[in-house]
Amino acid sequence: MAFLERNANRGSVSTGPVDYDIDNSLKLEDTNTEYLYRPASGNDGDRRTWTASMWIKRTGPGKDHIFYSQGESTWFRWKSSDYFSLRLASGHEFENESRKFRDPAAWYHLVIAVDTTQATSGNRVKMYWNGVRETTFNAEQYPDQNEELKFGQFSAEVARLGWYTEAGYGLDGYIADFYWIDGAQKDADDFGAFNDNGIWIPQPYTGSYGNEGMYLDFSNSSSLGADTSGNSNNLTLSNIAAADQATDTPTNNFCTLNPVVNFKYGTNTTGMLEGATVFGDDTGGGVGGAFGTMAVTAGKWYWEMKLTQQNAHYPGVSAIDDGDNVYASTDPQDENSTFNYNISAARREYVNSGTLTYGSLDEFGDFHSVGDIIAIALNMDDNQISIYCNGTLQSGIANSSLFDAANKMCVPFHGTINDEVQYNFGGYSAWTPSSAASDANGYGTFEYAPPSGYYALCTKNLAQYGG
Repeated sequence: MAFLERNANRGSVSTGPVDYDIDNSLKLEDTNTEYLYRPASGNDGDRRTWTASMWIKRTGPGKDHIFYSQGESTWFRWKSSDYFSLRLASGHEFENESRKFRDPAAWYHLVIAVDTTQATSGNRVKMYWNGVRETTFNAEQYPDQNEELKFGQFSAEVARLGWYTEAGYGLDGYIADFYWIDGAQKDADDFGAFNDNGIWIPQPYTGSYGNEGMYLDFSNSSSLGADTSGNSNNLTLSNIAAADQATDTPTNNFCTLNPVVNFKYGTNTTGMLEGATVFGDDTGGGVGGAFGTMAVTAGKWYWEMKLTQQNAHYPGVSAIDDGDNVYASTDPQDENSTFNYNISAARREYVNSGTLTYGSLDEFGDFHSVGDIIAIALNMDDNQISIYCNGTLQSGIANSSLFDAANKMCVPFHGTINDEVQYNFGGYSAWTPSSAASDANGYGTFEYAPPSGYYALCTKNLAQYGG
């Protein structure tokens, strides 16, 4: 079962050539019409020569995502078949249909560098993914020499980040470190570098931005469209609030829910929402399931969930090294050495040596009211799991044995029937935690402080405690 693609950036686990951290990203959701835009006004930039650089974490594979555009029929776009399409103008398209971007756990770095003044057509458009120049295309249509493009025509064409001109094409995911360099064709290594492990990681840009260039670092939650390049080319917000700022970034990648794993029963018809942190089932036929994107074999880990509906929930963990049983005919809580809590029945349920065992009814408080915040504390060092409700450890189920899931790769698991739940792994949550508590390393933003020795599921913590 592939949770992370081999060619994707899974989040930096070392400091790399330069000690550089990206602290914030922006969560965008198509169904909420969330995007940023630069109104058509002011001065044009250089329409022949420019560079765009950004990091993107895509949480809705299989959908049509246009994440940067300027005017109609121009775009940076993931097609619904999951390959990338660059369209500079009608007849100027670049596509490689064999390269798929399906990993919802990965941060991808894209650089598009254009200079139509180049005499050699192949030098007029350069595309880089994770530091490597793309040279294989099904469609490869270069602009004419000295041709002016809509990109950069800020006086007449609206520039949109995370959106196109109509609903259904916006980005589901996160964007970080967005650069627009006006008047220069840059290389990927102006924005990143390979670390000692061969992983492409962000680096700070130190060059000029040009008059109409901009840089969005999303560090100011009260002004998420602020241009920090010094040019004050700020973007206007559409349906974006301070709560859409995230700490899930290319230098500290957080766990989210995994939309590419299929179960017997589906999730809600629009997929996982809000940066893959909101999950629900509306099939009516049985228990729909969801896994997290990060698996652990060691360490102590903490995450939270908020019940927005209250019928039936099965939060817990599942082993992933039993084989691809997620396509099986039974309900997901009965597969893959799951260990979960049936909240509506207030009991433990687990698979031990292939046998499903049900605990006693009402062995812990019946706390499945709307608004309750449930937390899981997973101890893979001692093969134990505990459950909290609204910050209180539930008696009788503290440090419960993981049974058949012990010593295996375990992921967060949630099953539900006709209900929705909001997850918080620390990088982003659909609700705004009132306390903004972090783990002992300062990572994550939670409603309640993690127990002593427990940490958020993110790449910096995984590098230290993940075994």
